[in-house]
Amino acid sequence: MKFQYKNNGLHQPQRGGALAGLLVLLFPVLLPSLFSPLSHASPSIFSEWNPPKPRHLPLLKSALQNKNEVNVLKPRHFPLFKSALQRQSPHGKQSGLWTPLVDQGWRPCVESAKAPSLPQKSQGYIQVFLDGGLNQQRMGICDAVAVAKILNATLVIPYLEVNPVWQDSSSFVDIFDVDHFINVLKDDISIVKELPEEFSWSTREYYATAIRDTRIKTAPVHASANWYLDNVLPVLESYGVAAISPFSHRLTFDTLPMEIQRLRCKATFQALIFVPHIRALGDSLVSRLRYPSTTDRALGNEELWETTGANEKQEPWKFVVLHLRFDKDMAAHSACDFGGGKAEKLALAKYRQMIWQGRVLNSQFTDQELRSQGRCPLTPEEIGLLLAAMGFDNSTRLYLASHKVYGGEARISALRRLFPLMEDKKSLASKEERARIKGKASLLAALDYYISMHSDIFISASPGNMHNALLGHRTYGNSKTIKPNMALLGNLFLNKSISWSDFEQAVVEGHENRQGQIRLRKPKQSIYTYPAPDCMCHV
Repeated sequence: MKFQYKNNGLHQPQRGGALAGLLVLLFPVLLPSLFSPLSHASPSIFSEWNPPKPRHLPLLKSALQNKNEVNVLKPRHFPLFKSALQRQSPHGKQSGLWTPLVDQGWRPCVESAKAPSLPQKSQGYIQVFLDGGLNQQRMGICDAVAVAKILNATLVIPYLEVNPVWQDSSSFVDIFDVDHFINVLKDDISIVKELPEEFSWSTREYYATAIRDTRIKTAPVHASANWYLDNVLPVLESYGVAAISPFSHRLTFDTLPMEIQRLRCKATFQALIFVPHIRALGDSLVSRLRYPSTTDRALGNEELWETTGANEKQEPWKFVVLHLRFDKDMAAHSACDFGGGKAEKLALAKYRQMIWQGRVLNSQFTDQELRSQGRCPLTPEEIGLLLAAMGFDNSTRLYLASHKVYGGEARISALRRLFPLMEDKKSLASKEERARIKGKASLLAALDYYISMHSDIFISASPGNMHNALLGHRTYGNSKTIKPNMALLGNLFLNKSISWSDFEQAVVEGHENRQGQIRLRKPKQSIYTYPAPDCMCHV
């Protein structure tokens, strides 16, 4: 658009013309109301001052963010990170790291001294409703087996509640091999897949609508065997069925007969296995980790991977599974500072208040206090520094077991720079292979669990249900599992002037006896985390 003004035949100086032009440009700013109607007209100079909002803003934002270069967070512990990068070498020695654990004199021992026997008459049917994630459900299932034995009752295949965090509705038969479960335990307890027709009314929906006489909702955490005999057995005798909800952690780890403890061990370490398609996919991914092929890698994720006879000629690679427990719920619940700046702090605080309404008890402590006590989960960068200090180098094959990392690729960029041979489900499995488990958190966790059980070394970024379950399962099989010394690492990372050599020495010395050595279970501790001496015999 051209601006015209009348010059009355006079020649205006150039400076005056410039001032007049400037005033014209400033009018929309000084008098916005006068020019606001024009801002919505056809494209003009005014549209630069009040640009229209894009109609498809979400698509536009995604398109702008879709760049080849991935956003990265600056390493929080930059001096250590820089030293760790410099010490990485493609042919670095990792002496001792891959050496299997020595024979510690313990063997799996899950059979009771008494011959297994079923009661002549079942007292009735036990139903349990389990919440939580995969590993909480595993523990609850095995406890339900023990409760059924205590009561001489028939166990109905446990009902798995919809996961409130991941919204996963997978059932027992979707995750576990139900026929194997029943067959392994058939001499110990009676198990049915469904209630008989006469009890078909006893459903999850039935108990959700009102208080029912057949529902037990007062079972204390870590209840004794006697509590079940006193409170649940009478319900079974009166109605023939009892539904225990909630049930998680409702059976003690102490003062139980050894035959009951051994039955729990048998259930968790022998009876509970995943469905065949999870085991088959897990075996394929383990094979790809042990026998990486440039041909397979060139195919990309859209092609089905094939295991060839070349595996027989290759020397198998060793690999580490890292359970990177760094999702949004964990980050918010910990109340720690993870270096994401003010925006991240506000976002986590808002999420924490929305989900837990201020019930995060450790939020009253400072980040420094929490870290010095070992109560802050390790970030991907920090777990990478731990692995580097222990001697793992950039030739280490690392499998990332994690559902979703808070902060996405930007959060794990430092870890990927330290360990470029890092894989996960998406990079190893084809789109077709992933289709059956896509969006199902329990099956994704089951696949990670299976691969973790077949790795040379397992390490978790912070204590949690999966860490505890795998620590116990791998102890049972005498497999190497690194248990991070959280208090030590918290204090080391607080020391901003620590040198790499001092950090490395402290890490190595602090983890000498935290790599899978047998630790006998103490009172109140879980047999699923510490299987000796309940599930193992000293020979």
